[in-house]
Parts: sequence; structure tokens; C-alpha cells
Amino acid sequence: MATQNTPSQTRSFTTVFLIEMWERFGFYGMQVLMVTFMMKKLGFMDTKANLVWGAAAALIYATPAIGGWVGDKLLGTRRTMLMGAIILAMGYGLLWMPSDSAYATYFALGVIVVGNGFFKPNAGNLVRKIYEGDETRIDSAFTIYYMAVNIGSMISMTATPWIRNVIAGIYGDSAGWHTAFGACSIGLIAGLINYSFMSRTLSHIGSPADRSPVNLKKLAAVLLAGAATVFAAAFILQNETVAKWCVYIAGALILCIFVYLIVGSQRSERAGLIAALVLTVQTIFFFIFYAQMATSLNLFAQRNVDLSFNVFGFHLFNWIPEQYQNLNAIWIVVLSPVLVLIYNSLGRVGKDPGIATKFAWGFGAVALGFFMYGFGATWAVNGQVSSWIMVWGYGLYSLGELLVSGLGLAMIARYVPERMGGFMMGAYFVAVGISQYLGSVVANIAHIPDNLTDPLQSLAIYTHLFNVLGFVGIGCTAIAVVILPLMNRLSASHSDPATNHNPLPAVRSEEFNTP
Repeated sequence: MATQNTPSQTRSFTTVFLIEMWERFGFYGMQVLMVTFMMKKLGFMDTKANLVWGAAAALIYATPAIGGWVGDKLLGTRRTMLMGAIILAMGYGLLWMPSDSAYATYFALGVIVVGNGFFKPNAGNLVRKIYEGDETRIDSAFTIYYMAVNIGSMISMTATPWIRNVIAGIYGDSAGWHTAFGACSIGLIAGLINYSFMSRTLSHIGSPADRSPVNLKKLAAVLLAGAATVFAAAFILQNETVAKWCVYIAGALILCIFVYLIVGSQRSERAGLIAALVLTVQTIFFFIFYAQMATSLNLFAQRNVDLSFNVFGFHLFNWIPEQYQNLNAIWIVVLSPVLVLIYNSLGRVGKDPGIATKFAWGFGAVALGFFMYGFGATWAVNGQVSSWIMVWGYGLYSLGELLVSGLGLAMIARYVPERMGGFMMGAYFVAVGISQYLGSVVANIAHIPDNLTDPLQSLAIYTHLFNVLGFVGIGCTAIAVVILPLMNRLSASHSDPATNHNPLPAVRSEEFNTP
């Protein structure tokens, strides 16, 4: 077994690291603006904007399950990742075009859904293939890889709202929005140019399909299916009823899949599958909380947050409302190494808690985070809460994210039999997508009517939602604690490694790379 990175491994990893960083730059730069763009430029009510983005997020989470299969079996991991990056650049480019048509936005989001489905699982698979058989390096490689995610997202979530404001001040509001989306496309194009110079470092990495000439029939079939998916996604996004029924049907299918697998499994496998089902349900609840970042928390910052950062009466700087979403990435960077250190330290003395215990801690942190936003209203001045309330609320929320959703894929890998792993991973992604849509439904509890402009009234509406979410978080924590003995028994009966594992690096919740 290798004991250190070879130059070839390092160069190959750097190539994937950089394209991933630029891809996340584009994605988060788009996400941070999308809900407010739909409200301010397309004229959507907050409830409609939330639901459209929730449906888009659901599709974005579901399609990588198919994209990973395309990379492994049809076109090759490298080729599919590259194709996904090109399609994503096209999707952001469509948002760059000066059109305020709702359907043009739906179509662009459909293109982004397809591009993301091709890119995300295959980029992660390439990292795994680079370090295949080198278990001593793969965890640290993925820790660094997830840092690329945070670097790209932090830069773009800071930059795109600023670009929008600067360009809007010079050339008008419409130019500001579309130029900001254009920056997402330009960033990814820069990443693709860089990739073209470095791609030779990946020539020996990939799936068996990468080592064969391109099968034009398979490529044509994939592109045709991708084009059909773009139009299907656009149709779903513009039809709230269709989106709702897709979620209901997908939820029923996921439950049926779990029941079928549990009933048909061998006795030795059953405990692990039941544990995976329980933890998947808990993860779905977490993602309902997570979905608030781009919806209710974003709109709360628009209306009810004092955008000035002050310390002891001294003004430091102001933020643009959308930039508060950046706090999640900042806290992930700060907290990830701390958690890894804690996990490693506890693991060395045999005290590293199981995944179920970490889930309970995580829900407790999420609950405290939402109470931070809710009770922050107590110190509000003229309906505006301090920016520091957002900082600490996001800190607790991000800690919960690392403890719960960051371990979701580890949970599937640990408790599900290997022969079902790929299938269950796809089911898990679809379940997470369902919860993204449900999160937008929950965000609509804080609907602000168009004629309501008094910040004191909107503050009461938002803080009601956040306090409700805080109490739901406490309920999730209590349930997680109550079922801990059951989960520990299931873990013990499943396998010893389930309770005596090497700690995995904490990861961002939306990083759904296939193991």
C-alpha cells in the first residue's frame, strides 16, 4: 500500500480540485441570487420563488444518481464530468442573456440540473479512483477536496451580489443581475480552460469506458436523454402541482424501496438496513432545515437584518443581504478541522461516538441555531436584528450540518450491504431532493404579503417560523436520543466496524459524491 502521495497522484488530484473549485464558484454564485432574482426581476411572490427554487434543488440533488451510472457504464467518468462542466457553463450563460422571461429562467435551471447531474458524482469518483487502494490517503484527499468546495463557494457568494450591485449602479438593474450570473459562467469557462491544459494528468484515471473510444450511439442517446430532461425539468419548475406530485411519488417509491430491501434481505443484513432507514429519515428532516438558507433566511436578511457589522460602537463594514449565506461556508471551513481533530482524539481512546449519537448532537445544534435567529428579535432595533445574530446562528446551524448531513453518505456506506450500495445511494439522493422541496414549503410559513412593508410586522412573521423550527429541532433531538439504544443495538448486530470505525472527515451537506 502506498504511504505517500506520488507526483502523479498530486497532479491528478490538483486537476480535479481546480475544476471542482470553479464549478462550485458557478453554482453557489447562481444559488445565492436566484430566489431574490425571481422575486425582484420576474415578479414572483416569495412563496412562488421559494417553491421554484425548492423544486430546482430537488432535481439538482436527484440527477447525480443517474449521472454516476452514465460515467461508470456508458461514457466514462472523465468524459461525463467534462460534459457536465460544459453544460453547466451553458446554463449559467443562458442566465447571462438579458431576458427577464420566467420560462427562460426555468429552461436555464433545467440545463443546470442536467449539467450538475453529469458533473458532481463523476468529479468525486475521479478523486476516489486517484487514491484507489490507498486508504491512508483518501480521507485527507477528500478533506482537501471539500475545502475546494468552500473556497469556490465563499468567493462566489461574496462576489456575485457585489458584482450585481456595482454593475446595476452603472448600467441599470437588469444588467446587474445578468452580469452577476455571467460571472458564474465565466468562472466555469476559466476552469475549463485550465482543465484543458492539465487534463493529461488524468489520462490514466477513470472507468473502463474512459479507456475505450467514444461510442457515438451511446453519446447521442445520453445527449438526447439530457435534452429531454432539460425540458422535463423546465416543465416541472413552472407547474407547482406537477412538482408536488413528483415529490409525493418519489417519497412513496423511496419508502417502498426500503421496505422491499429490508423484507427481501438476509437476516444478517436486516439490522443495517433498518438503521439506514432511520438515519435517512433523520437526514431528510435535517435538509428541511438546510433548505432555509436560500429561502427564509435569505429573505429575512433582505428585510430584517442590520447590514452593518459593528464592534463596541466601531463600524467595520456592511454586507449585501445575499452575502449572509456565505456564513455557512465560512463556518464549515472553521469547524471542519476542529471536528476532525475531536473525532481523531476520541477515536484514539476508543470513545468516538457513533453516527446516531452525532445525529442527536447535530439536531441540538440546529435547534439552538434557529432559536438564535428567533430570539434575536428580542434585541432588534426598529425591526432590524444585529448582523452578529446571523453570524452565531449560522455557526450553530453549520455545526449541526457537519454532524448530521455530513455523515449521511458515510451512513449509507456503513450500514448498507455492498451489493445494494449504488442503488441505495441513488435512493438517498432522491430522498434528500424531496426534503429540499419540503424545506421550501416550510419556508412559506413566513410568507410576507406584497403590501406589508413594516419591518416590525415581517420580523414577527420570520421569528415565528424560526422559533417553530427551533422547537422541531428539539423534537428531532429528543427522538434521536430516545432511539439511541435501538440504533446502538442495530449497529452492534450489523457489524463490529459499525461501532468501531475510523472517523471520516466532516463534509458539506450538498457534496453528494458517490463512494
